[in-house]
Amino acid sequence: MDDIDRIMEVMGSAFEPKWGEAWNRNQVSSSLSLPTTSYTLIDSYGQFTDNIATPAGFTLVRSAPGEDELLLIAVRPEYRGKGFGRRLLEKFIVDARTRGAEKAFLEMRENNEALQLYREAGFTQIGRRKNYYKTSDNERLDAITFCLIL
Repeated sequence: MDDIDRIMEVMGSAFEPKWGEAWNRNQVSSSLSLPTTSYTLIDSYGQFTDNIATPAGFTLVRSAPGEDELLLIAVRPEYRGKGFGRRLLEKFIVDARTRGAEKAFLEMRENNEALQLYREAGFTQIGRRKNYYKTSDNERLDAITFCLIL
């Protein structure tokens, strides 16, 4: 199993199909083929290691001069509530600072359960895209953009 397989394993269970947020393998591979995109995997013990037998979560990040964007963050349902999402988010912030980013961005649907996690990490809302997301039952939801000054 390679790391894209590990990411896709998490993706398959972490994102509820109703919301349409999961990426397919081609989207992940294409994104990671760019030198500005990176990922982090966390294992079932909450560790960031090179030899992950059981992936519990991941982040996918795009970097640009002075800023990093959290494209995706996911934790498999059976590992939620154990601090893995918080650890992944904290690592994203530390890595962004290490790369010299001055700001970190993320975007989420308005009813995302991770809202409190992002706010506790210091992210503040800077924008809203009306009716950006369309669910499988044709419900429309706003996207909320957040920024963290590093």
